Amino acid sequence: MKNLIHIIFILVLCSCHRKEISKTDRATYDKAYDFYDASQSDSAYTYFNKAKDELIEKGYYSFAGNSLVIMGIIQCEKGDYYGSQETALSAIKYLDEKKDSAELSANYNNLGIASQKLKDYNKAIAFFNKAATFSQDSIYKLTQLNNQAISFTLSKKFDSATITFKKVLSYPNLIKHPILYSMAYDNLAYTKFLQNKKYNAEPELLKALKIRDSVNDVSGLNATYSHLSDFFKDHNPEKSLFYAKKMLDLSSKIKIPDDKLVALQKIILLETPENTKAFFKKYQDLDDSLQIARNKSKSQFALERFGSEQLKVKNAKNEVEIFKRNIGLGALSIILVGGLFYYKRRKKRLQKENELKIKENELKISKKVHDVVANGIYQVMTKIENQEHFDKDKALDELEFVYEKSRDISYDKADSNDKIEFNEKISVLIGSFKNDIVKTFLAGNSPNIWSDVNDSTQNEVYQVIRELLVNMKKHSQATFVAFKFERNSNLIQIQYTDNGIGISGEIIHKNGLTNTVSRIEKIKGTVIFDTKTEKGLKVYISFPTS
Repeated sequence: MKNLIHIIFILVLCSCHRKEISKTDRATYDKAYDFYDASQSDSAYTYFNKAKDELIEKGYYSFAGNSLVIMGIIQCEKGDYYGSQETALSAIKYLDEKKDSAELSANYNNLGIASQKLKDYNKAIAFFNKAATFSQDSIYKLTQLNNQAISFTLSKKFDSATITFKKVLSYPNLIKHPILYSMAYDNLAYTKFLQNKKYNAEPELLKALKIRDSVNDVSGLNATYSHLSDFFKDHNPEKSLFYAKKMLDLSSKIKIPDDKLVALQKIILLETPENTKAFFKKYQDLDDSLQIARNKSKSQFALERFGSEQLKVKNAKNEVEIFKRNIGLGALSIILVGGLFYYKRRKKRLQKENELKIKENELKISKKVHDVVANGIYQVMTKIENQEHFDKDKALDELEFVYEKSRDISYDKADSNDKIEFNEKISVLIGSFKNDIVKTFLAGNSPNIWSDVNDSTQNEVYQVIRELLVNMKKHSQATFVAFKFERNSNLIQIQYTDNGIGISGEIIHKNGLTNTVSRIEKIKGTVIFDTKTEKGLKVYISFPTS
């Protein structure tokens, strides 16, 4: 389901206050708008951030608040939803409820969209309601009510959603606004279908599709394609696949990666087994690139705000020193020199610390993407490859689990605890790599082996075992793989054996086993790669339980 894009609110904000101050005072502010109008959002963010500080200093608080509103919208468009919320909330204190209603309406609408993206639907509903309260234009108010109704639908409050969509559609002559009309009409039909799977939403969805096509509403077309694919999924898979592919083609053409991911997910569920792997690969590549781009944007926005705050500190210190000098305290010149020296050293140290934190965070995210997303998807692909008749719904569930894990990485959420016992989790993992060619064997993996082993250590061991299996699948050409688990007091020993082509000591790191060594060292264990056997590979791992 689609929200109306931010741009209609930008058009309102562009007209607000721009004639109330001189061209000199608003030069940076106008330059920021020029960059945004030219779709150069990174440069626009930089200049809005700079304009905001200048305008606060000169007492133009409405303009400063307006700058923060647009900065929050840019962050939301780039996928930095938490950062967008922080910026949008900071804008409110600079805006007057009577004079700046348009800015407040756009700001609360943006807060609603960010909350909706983060699946905090109750907050989204409240924010959209506030946005509509401040809106002075009936069409913008109806748009925000449509957005609110979408949050009702996503939170499964179907009756509230239906009432709100009907309220939007009851507006006189709404058909004269085909984009909004077709949006609410489409969303209402889809909501009725979600509430009652026997409801025939096809005629209404096709009508919405025709209207959207007639006005070239490409974003709206994607939404209807998605809804039609969902509608036909259970009773006409061929039609469902047709609309999913239409969504993929259009989202590729207009470059909307989130829609493209959704389309690929639908296609993976619906396609024939021989074609599924290719779509898995496209999904994996797109998801990786999207996460990298969003993390890069979040780092850029954080650095911009950090630099701005540092500049404020510097300006404040300079003002104090100028005041002291003007009242004749010449002796304070020595303190000024010392303070400046201290400030420069402190600033340099803080910048280095900030750069180090960013690099550490990038490495952390990269490692998580490799472990959770890359190996997770590879494991799902292995299951599909190894099973002649695989369960598509189960495959989609596993893919969606990996997708949710990747979103958790984007939002920096901690992993939730698995409900499955760890020994069963290990058995399922090893068994998933078994097929007609590769035979897997497991010994000693009893529940008492893992008793009193903490979650952190279990996670590291799980990732090590998966890394060994993925490496075996990709490189070893093995037909026999065995794991043996033993426990002596507080020491757990794992022996891995395969009959593949083996590896030489010089190329271990090229086979993706660097993480194996670092993970075992992290839990104070040891790992030995025995490459001197006649054929195959043996790996001996041991680590303490606590």
